[in-house]
Amino acid sequence: MSKTRSLYKSFGFASQGFKEALKNEPNFQIHTIIGIIMIIAAWLSGFNTFEWLLLTFTIAFVLILELFNTSLEAIVDMVSPEIKPKAKIAKDVSAAAVLIAAALSIIVGIALFATKLPL
Repeated sequence: MSKTRSLYKSFGFASQGFKEALKNEPNFQIHTIIGIIMIIAAWLSGFNTFEWLLLTFTIAFVLILELFNTSLEAIVDMVSPEIKPKAKIAKDVSAAAVLIAAALSIIVGIALFATKLPL
Protein backbone atom coordinates (compact mmCIF):
# COMPACT_ATOMS: atom_id res chain seq x y z
CA MET A 1 0.00 0.00 0.00
CA SER A 2 1.29 3.44 -0.87
CA LYS A 3 2.14 5.64 2.10
CA THR A 4 0.36 8.54 0.40
CA ARG A 5 -2.93 6.64 0.17
CA SER A 6 -5.10 6.65 3.25
CA LEU A 7 -6.52 3.54 4.81
CA TYR A 8 -9.97 4.98 4.15
CA LYS A 9 -9.26 5.25 0.41
CA SER A 10 -7.91 1.70 0.34
CA PHE A 11 -11.13 0.40 1.85
CA GLY A 12 -13.03 2.50 -0.69
CA PHE A 13 -11.18 0.84 -3.58
CA ALA A 14 -11.89 -2.60 -2.13
CA SER A 15 -15.55 -1.69 -1.71
CA GLN A 16 -15.71 -0.52 -5.33
CA GLY A 17 -14.22 -3.83 -6.45
CA PHE A 18 -16.77 -5.79 -4.45
CA LYS A 19 -19.64 -3.69 -5.84
CA GLU A 20 -18.31 -4.10 -9.40
CA ALA A 21 -18.19 -7.88 -9.06
CA LEU A 22 -21.63 -8.00 -7.44
CA LYS A 23 -23.13 -5.80 -10.15
CA ASN A 24 -21.51 -7.32 -13.25
CA GLU A 25 -20.45 -10.89 -12.51
CA PRO A 26 -23.34 -13.39 -12.59
CA ASN A 27 -21.34 -16.19 -10.96
CA PHE A 28 -20.30 -13.90 -8.10
CA GLN A 29 -23.96 -12.92 -7.67
CA ILE A 30 -24.99 -16.59 -7.51
CA HIS A 31 -22.26 -17.49 -5.00
CA THR A 32 -23.15 -14.47 -2.86
CA ILE A 33 -26.86 -15.29 -2.82
CA ILE A 34 -26.19 -18.93 -1.97
CA GLY A 35 -23.78 -17.81 0.77
CA ILE A 36 -26.42 -15.52 2.28
CA ILE A 37 -29.02 -18.31 2.15
CA MET A 38 -26.58 -20.67 3.90
CA ILE A 39 -25.87 -18.08 6.60
CA ILE A 40 -29.60 -17.70 7.24
CA ALA A 41 -30.03 -21.49 7.29
CA ALA A 42 -27.10 -21.82 9.71
CA TRP A 43 -28.63 -19.18 12.00
CA LEU A 44 -31.98 -21.01 11.95
CA SER A 45 -30.19 -24.32 12.59
CA GLY A 46 -28.35 -23.02 15.64
CA PHE A 47 -24.78 -23.57 14.46
CA ASN A 48 -22.09 -23.69 17.11
CA THR A 49 -18.88 -21.63 16.93
CA PHE A 50 -16.90 -24.24 15.00
CA GLU A 51 -19.69 -24.75 12.48
CA TRP A 52 -19.93 -20.98 11.97
CA LEU A 53 -16.19 -20.74 11.40
CA LEU A 54 -16.19 -23.58 8.90
CA LEU A 55 -19.20 -22.21 7.05
CA THR A 56 -17.94 -18.63 6.85
CA PHE A 57 -14.45 -19.70 5.77
CA THR A 58 -15.95 -21.93 3.09
CA ILE A 59 -18.21 -19.17 1.76
CA ALA A 60 -15.35 -16.65 1.84
CA PHE A 61 -13.05 -19.13 0.05
CA VAL A 62 -15.47 -19.47 -2.87
CA LEU A 63 -16.07 -15.71 -3.07
CA ILE A 64 -12.35 -14.92 -2.91
CA LEU A 65 -11.58 -17.38 -5.70
CA GLU A 66 -14.42 -15.94 -7.78
CA LEU A 67 -12.94 -12.46 -7.31
CA PHE A 68 -9.48 -13.71 -8.33
CA ASN A 69 -11.02 -15.42 -11.35
CA THR A 70 -12.74 -12.18 -12.37
CA SER A 71 -9.48 -10.28 -11.91
CA LEU A 72 -7.47 -12.74 -13.94
CA GLU A 73 -10.04 -12.77 -16.74
CA ALA A 74 -9.95 -8.96 -16.92
CA ILE A 75 -6.15 -8.92 -17.08
CA VAL A 76 -6.05 -11.65 -19.73
CA ASP A 77 -8.67 -9.82 -21.81
CA MET A 78 -6.65 -6.62 -21.53
CA VAL A 79 -3.28 -8.08 -22.54
CA SER A 80 -4.64 -10.62 -25.02
CA PRO A 81 -7.90 -9.39 -26.59
CA GLU A 82 -7.67 -12.03 -29.29
CA ILE A 83 -8.13 -15.69 -28.42
CA LYS A 84 -4.78 -17.38 -27.77
CA PRO A 85 -4.20 -20.89 -26.41
CA LYS A 86 -2.21 -19.68 -23.37
CA ALA A 87 -4.81 -17.02 -22.55
CA LYS A 88 -7.53 -19.68 -22.74
CA ILE A 89 -5.57 -21.95 -20.42
CA ALA A 90 -5.19 -19.15 -17.85
CA LYS A 91 -8.90 -18.38 -17.89
CA ASP A 92 -9.99 -22.03 -17.86
CA VAL A 93 -7.65 -22.99 -15.02
CA SER A 94 -8.84 -20.03 -12.97
CA ALA A 95 -12.46 -21.05 -13.57
CA ALA A 96 -11.58 -24.63 -12.59
CA ALA A 97 -10.26 -23.38 -9.24
CA VAL A 98 -13.64 -21.77 -8.55
CA LEU A 99 -15.43 -24.95 -9.62
CA ILE A 100 -13.36 -27.07 -7.22
CA ALA A 101 -13.99 -24.60 -4.38
CA ALA A 102 -17.73 -24.59 -5.12
CA ALA A 103 -17.81 -28.41 -5.15
CA LEU A 104 -15.92 -28.47 -1.85
CA SER A 105 -18.38 -25.97 -0.39
CA ILE A 106 -21.26 -28.30 -1.27
CA ILE A 107 -19.50 -31.16 0.54
CA VAL A 108 -18.86 -28.96 3.58
CA GLY A 109 -22.46 -27.73 3.52
CA ILE A 110 -23.82 -31.27 3.39
CA ALA A 111 -21.59 -32.31 6.28
CA LEU A 112 -22.61 -29.30 8.37
CA PHE A 113 -26.33 -29.38 7.70
CA ALA A 114 -26.76 -33.17 7.73
CA THR A 115 -26.31 -33.20 11.49
CA LYS A 116 -29.04 -30.57 11.88
CA LEU A 117 -31.75 -32.36 9.94
CA PRO A 118 -34.33 -34.32 11.91
CA LEU A 119 -34.21 -37.99 11.02
